[in-house]
Amino acid sequence: MGDVNFFSRVKNLFKGFLSLFISDIEKEHPEIAYENAINSMVEKYTKLKNATAAIIRRREDIDERLKRANKELAQTDHELNAAVETNQDDLAVILLQKKNQLEAEVKELTADMDSASKDAESAKTSLMSVQGEIKKLKAERDVMLARMQSAQARIKIQEQLDGLSVDAEVKALDNVREHIKTTVAAANLGKELAETSLDSRLAALKTTAGDVQAKQQLAELKAKRAAAAQAQPQKTM
Repeated sequence: MGDVNFFSRVKNLFKGFLSLFISDIEKEHPEIAYENAINSMVEKYTKLKNATAAIIRRREDIDERLKRANKELAQTDHELNAAVETNQDDLAVILLQKKNQLEAEVKELTADMDSASKDAESAKTSLMSVQGEIKKLKAERDVMLARMQSAQARIKIQEQLDGLSVDAEVKALDNVREHIKTTVAAANLGKELAETSLDSRLAALKTTAGDVQAKQQLAELKAKRAAAAQAQPQKTM
């Protein structure tokens, strides 16, 4: 008996966790909650429809019985009058008893008919009410889900505007920018290293020495030409 109670408690605990899990799913997906509610209402409508059909069937059965009883009562009353007019007292007594029974039956069936009619009208009203609730729930579902989608879209846009969310494209572009900066820095470093290297300094020195030698040669050439010009005899007039 103790084991049964234990497993029963475990089963109820599992159902509790499951209901919480389903509740969270319905919060994230409200269409599921609405669909479950609508399906529940449709199931209730189907059961109520079957019950209403049974009530209407009962009303129709009582109506048929009442019609037969009234018809039989009218026929009995007609036969009773005939028996009285023909002085057939023995038949008249039997017909009177039958008439009394039929009148009691008609009275009872009339009361049943009135009750059955009220039950049928009440059931039809409830049926129409549930049907109306289903339509309202479906309309509410469409409106609320549209609002939910609109709100989600607005939240996403607002997050993007506030910088709360960064798309993959923006992240990729940031990576490209960083790569470009790193490449430029590497190139600048290579230039700086080249400018400060020994080979570069020797090449620059050779260039400078060549310029100095060329300037000296130019100065010597100019001096020779000036001396040659002075050595030439001046022409007499």
